[in-house]
Amino acid sequence: MAGFDSTEPSHVEESEPLRSDANIAGQTADPVPAPRSEPVDAPGGAVDIAHSAPAAADAPVGRAAQQTVAAMYRAGGGLPRPDRTRIMIVANQKGGVGKTTTTVNLAASLALHGARVLVIDLDPQGNASTALGIDHHAEVPSIYDVLIDSRPLSEVVQPVRDIEGLFCAPATIDLAGAEIELVSVVARESRLQRAISAYEQPLDYIFVDCPPSLGLLTVNAMVAGAEVVIPIQCEYYALEGLGQLLRNVELVRGHLNPDLHVSTILLTMYDGRTRLASQVAEEVRGHFGKEVLRTNIPRSVRISEAPSYGQTVLTYDPGSSGSLSYLEAAREIALRGPIPRQHEGNHQ
Repeated sequence: MAGFDSTEPSHVEESEPLRSDANIAGQTADPVPAPRSEPVDAPGGAVDIAHSAPAAADAPVGRAAQQTVAAMYRAGGGLPRPDRTRIMIVANQKGGVGKTTTTVNLAASLALHGARVLVIDLDPQGNASTALGIDHHAEVPSIYDVLIDSRPLSEVVQPVRDIEGLFCAPATIDLAGAEIELVSVVARESRLQRAISAYEQPLDYIFVDCPPSLGLLTVNAMVAGAEVVIPIQCEYYALEGLGQLLRNVELVRGHLNPDLHVSTILLTMYDGRTRLASQVAEEVRGHFGKEVLRTNIPRSVRISEAPSYGQTVLTYDPGSSGSLSYLEAAREIALRGPIPRQHEGNHQ
């Protein structure tokens, strides 16, 4: 992308006065995605931002985000659509690595690029639902009802304000007990997979935000999808605990989902001023190889502030380094497509 080096951020953003339009809601889209109407609907066809601009861009925050994406399109061209829905499992049992932040911002970035994206919040804390501005109090139909009561996924999906084509299946506090309740359920590991399979509306991407554990909820996610996305914080002990996660991926692959593999590693909270961040990045790239995205996500105040306004950084501050980095990371994911198992790095 012209004029922007996502791998070497030159500074860490400082706090700035809050934007006056930071909490303006955009138009609400239909709860269930409608069939694609773009003229370039063929698999692999490029999305023309000039002909598929989100309707929610009429809102100030949506319009600003859309202008940022339009500038990227002029610089680098359109993005291909996947020939089938890519289900991406965002997992890392280590807390505080940017898992939820990565989920919602990659999803928002791809939606702003013209894709149809669903975020499934599988974390009982409901942070992804909060960041997307989705109501998730105890009485709201949620992914808990889908897993435990076999409620259709289409009945719990809600549209995300400001960003056309982005949807969320929220998590409520009820999900905290789901692991125990699932123990006695028949085919407990594949409840989410069946729910996604029965969801009839077309989607380009599904992102599943997993809890910071390797229990039944995370196993459900791994059975449902093929691609595992691992955010890794550029801090000391960055790789600590990843061995167990990779072993779980191997176990699920061997017994429940032979297509499962680690497709994407994203370095988060990167501070280019420190030697430690560079050392961690070098170690991760040496260990995982091609799965590591070229784009690093910088440590950014704007990224941290956005969820408190029920927004992603894409709509909260479209011109920030965090917003541009997630846009570029999403672009990498879309352009390179899913990495087949035989092309994985040497960690397998």
